[in-house]
Amino acid sequence: MPRFFFHVHNGHGETHDDEGLDLPGQSHARSVAIDSIRSILAEEARHGLIDLQGHIDITEGADVLFTIAFTEAFELKLPVGSNA
Repeated sequence: MPRFFFHVHNGHGETHDDEGLDLPGQSHARSVAIDSIRSILAEEARHGLIDLQGHIDITEGADVLFTIAFTEAFELKLPVGSNA
């Protein structure tokens, strides 16, 4: 089973994953990354901040397989008539 590493990049800097997780494949790694992003932002929201500028790099060994932007973890709905 491959070992995936999840390196977080956000407004607090970079958190390098030195342990990784053994997962059946890339789709599982993507799900873990999405759950991690949601957890990170839930904690930030408790402190009144939602910073969607971050991302997680998913690697296998030294190779970056893909990057998940924080914005990919959410469906954002804005109020009707919003210009944002």
